[in-house]
Amino acid sequence: MAKAKGFTPPRTPDGKPDFRGFWSRIGLRNLENIEEHAESFDGSGGKSAIVDPVDGRVPYQPWAAEKRRTNYSTYINPQALCLPTGSPKVAYSAGINRILQPPGSLVFLDDYAHVYRVVPTDDRPHIGPTIRLFMGDSRGRWEGDTLVIDVTNLDDRIWLDAIGNFYSNAAHVVERWTMFHADVIHVEATIDDPQVFTRPWTIAFGLRRNTEPNYEMWENACAEGIREGLRLTDVGLKPYPGVTVPK
Repeated sequence: MAKAKGFTPPRTPDGKPDFRGFWSRIGLRNLENIEEHAESFDGSGGKSAIVDPVDGRVPYQPWAAEKRRTNYSTYINPQALCLPTGSPKVAYSAGINRILQPPGSLVFLDDYAHVYRVVPTDDRPHIGPTIRLFMGDSRGRWEGDTLVIDVTNLDDRIWLDAIGNFYSNAAHVVERWTMFHADVIHVEATIDDPQVFTRPWTIAFGLRRNTEPNYEMWENACAEGIREGLRLTDVGLKPYPGVTVPK
């Protein structure tokens, strides 16, 4: 992040950092498991993407740590069933994100499963607390040249990676997007969920601009080809039902 202090980002006509373009995650495989893990048969080993706490581990409550261990062996990864990815996974899942920046908002279009987010930056309040959405409810603001996205109202039928890391519908995510090169955005996301975690924790990752001339983001026909995902029920796996928090 020290690099960002000496960098002047390109700007939109209203003077905000210009994030418009096509972006993809730097380091394609390692965030299939957000914690540090050894390389597997598909070459997906990697260091932890968690920068706080310093041990790189998700700070689960004991019951939640056990649930995380059983998620992978019991349930189908929600993304295999073409469900929306939620926050912050929408930014670091494999694929391309397109960012549009009309006055007063940012629009994020993901090439996976028609996922999108509209993030107003006009100080409007969040929606009512009883509403739950896979992508949550996002509100943005600028702190200098950093875009801060406050995400509430999240659905609990979401995994943070392919091995079953999760949160409940009490989760609150704060994303911080900072450009420190014309073609690189650094993203940090702090996740707070007092029903699941012992403390808030933070994941960090980078996005690289796609500079291919005349690039086009094609439709991803995920739900239309879902037959393979549904076959996982033949081996005893079940669709992920969400989180039941112990009383």
